[in-house]
Amino acid sequence: MNRIWCATVLCLLVVAVSGVDAGEPATSSFVPRASNLIIPQSRSFAVAGGAAAASRAQPQITGVTVGVVIVDQAATTTMDVAIANRSGRPQEAEMLVPVPDGAALRGFTFEGAAAEPTAELLPKEKAKGMYESIVAKVRDPALVEFAGYNLIRTSVFPVPANGTQKVRITYDHLLHADANRVDYFLPRSESLAVNVPWQISVKIKSKQAITAVYSPSHNVITANQSRHEVAVQLASGAGTEPGPFIMSYLVESGSVTASLMAYPDAKIGGGYFLLLAAVPPAEAGNAAAKAVGREVTLVIDRSGSMAGQKMEQVRAAALQVIDGLFDGERFNIIDYSGSVASFAPAPVVKNGQTIEDARHYIRGLTSSGGTNIHDALAEALRQKPADGLLPVVLFLTDGLPTVGVCDEVAIREAAIKGNPHNRRIFAFGVGYDVNAPLLNHLATNSRAVSTFVLPEENVEDKISQVYRRLTGPVLASPKIESLDSSGAITTRRVAELQPGVLPDLFEGDKLVLLGQYTGEQPLRFRLSGEYRGTPRTFEFTFALNSASVRNNFVPRLWASRKVGFLVDQIRQAGATVKLPATAAPTVTDPRMKELIDEIVRLSTEFGILTEYTAFLATEGTNLAQPDEIIRQATSNLASRAYGDRSGMAGVNQDMNANFQRAQASSYRRNEYLDRNMNRVQVATVQQVSDRAFFQRGNRWIDSRAVRSAADGKAADAASARTVEFGSPEYFRLVDRFVNENRQSTLSMPGEILLNVDGENVLVK
Repeated sequence: MNRIWCATVLCLLVVAVSGVDAGEPATSSFVPRASNLIIPQSRSFAVAGGAAAASRAQPQITGVTVGVVIVDQAATTTMDVAIANRSGRPQEAEMLVPVPDGAALRGFTFEGAAAEPTAELLPKEKAKGMYESIVAKVRDPALVEFAGYNLIRTSVFPVPANGTQKVRITYDHLLHADANRVDYFLPRSESLAVNVPWQISVKIKSKQAITAVYSPSHNVITANQSRHEVAVQLASGAGTEPGPFIMSYLVESGSVTASLMAYPDAKIGGGYFLLLAAVPPAEAGNAAAKAVGREVTLVIDRSGSMAGQKMEQVRAAALQVIDGLFDGERFNIIDYSGSVASFAPAPVVKNGQTIEDARHYIRGLTSSGGTNIHDALAEALRQKPADGLLPVVLFLTDGLPTVGVCDEVAIREAAIKGNPHNRRIFAFGVGYDVNAPLLNHLATNSRAVSTFVLPEENVEDKISQVYRRLTGPVLASPKIESLDSSGAITTRRVAELQPGVLPDLFEGDKLVLLGQYTGEQPLRFRLSGEYRGTPRTFEFTFALNSASVRNNFVPRLWASRKVGFLVDQIRQAGATVKLPATAAPTVTDPRMKELIDEIVRLSTEFGILTEYTAFLATEGTNLAQPDEIIRQATSNLASRAYGDRSGMAGVNQDMNANFQRAQASSYRRNEYLDRNMNRVQVATVQQVSDRAFFQRGNRWIDSRAVRSAADGKAADAASARTVEFGSPEYFRLVDRFVNENRQSTLSMPGEILLNVDGENVLVK
């Protein structure tokens, strides 16, 4: 990083230029070309005009649209920035755009009549002197996070009075490749306060088949145009998610393609890793690449509470599922209320006659009676599947068990002991009157997922969304093992894998496995399973010399999944632990104490909050008092995770847990559903670079400083070494953090209490 650190510290300089006294010499001069500077990745700034500038409305960025075209590792990025001027007079602006190392400017245009548009890529060697001379007087450190990137600077462009200006920047750069993985990176602010909506779309073209596209930073939607072309766009709601946009794609290199991203962490003797693996899409007409066939059993709740629109939607969904099967695949329909009935005594092959019979059967389903979940489940699981087919159950209910065996523990045991054929149970809970942790248990213990259909949602749509994902199983019953240098299975190199049980991979799926590793020698893995109907094993070896703190999303993703897993363990334990209605909300089982301690530790260290630990973000919580924090977390988990198993307050918890366990992108906003199904967002905890910060007044406290406080070093200004903003010591700290790729930790407003090499440092 030493060779690139100077370039975009200039974006800091230009913001600060108004703080340089007239006539005061600077190491290097910088003169703004306009009274306003636009930083698309951050915000706009007034840099000239004194009181007059302060009194008028600054132009504001209202939206950024980014289009990226990648052709065999060469990327062209086009950034369209919309800028609104809400004042009654025209204003002038220039734009500064942080770009990755190696970027080459292709074009700059804007709307309207003005001087000929020009732009330049600022050379890095000119930046450092101006940085030190100007930033010493700056009180807004926001753009420190862009130190280390190249910088494009444009000429002046007009922003009309009460109007909008659109500006376009285009640049090219060659993407970094790590074996069969290609990485794209778009710098953006990590600040939660930046809420400018972004639209990002990417078109990838590759000579080699593209096996997977993955973004650890944002939730994306992908569409395969062919084996060699993929279209990618941000999912709904991801446009305001902060942080750089990071995207990787894998290209074909055998039957299963895999790559590893590693983050080093000395305190665990190695670090964290993310293993990304995928199966290449099948070529049209290639019989050898045929997917595994499916055997689908639909289990439909027809109790009295399903009457009306719900039953109509379920009938429509059932018809979609049956029609969506391929020729040669099998199906059955089991329907239940107080009693259990079935379309056929065993699954039948899909053909013209069985489909017509099934349609007639589905249309004849009526609603009445109670809910016999136990017997319906037992009937679905006892059927012996045909050889070579993946057995799948779509199990739907809208209520609690009211007929037959109603005990939750007994139903769980029946699902485990009565499932000798390892049927995957995709559970659907309709409405709030369901036992949410039971449905989660049925699904997760069988390599499946649970889905909750809220009262205002369409049952048919939810079932169809899940079923579409189950097209073409390509790697069934996958299992991964760690190997030593001689190829023998070992448990010494990797630990804490998330997920612990790998899901089946269907056509278009990717495997995202997270864990911890020890040592610095290459990691070896063996992946085995039913690959397109044939038992296969695949081995991979990954060197760790590319482990970097730039991969700071890896430990955060691991911790989020781990917290979701631990909460679910406590939630599931509530099936066997019955708290008296008058009992104090406490957990006496020592196994539960271990889980709660770990949840609190991970929540504090990584800043990943749940509804049970959200109190950590409140002003009055003393983070250096672990005993009190454990007590409050225990109270919350005992009363909620143990106690609330159905109703709105039960469903919300399992929806939150499902989100965390399946999380594949680094969600920074700590958002969750509360017991009333309201969406809650925590803004006083921020995950920046590889650290978590808790806000207390005008101060952001590094979670590592909190840990040192728990060991006897108080996390307050009195005990910390003080570094004044803009001082030579501050610049040395910035220089170090740039070299470590942690410069964004110095970009937050107000005071920052950091832990540096075990010492607490207060940046004022």
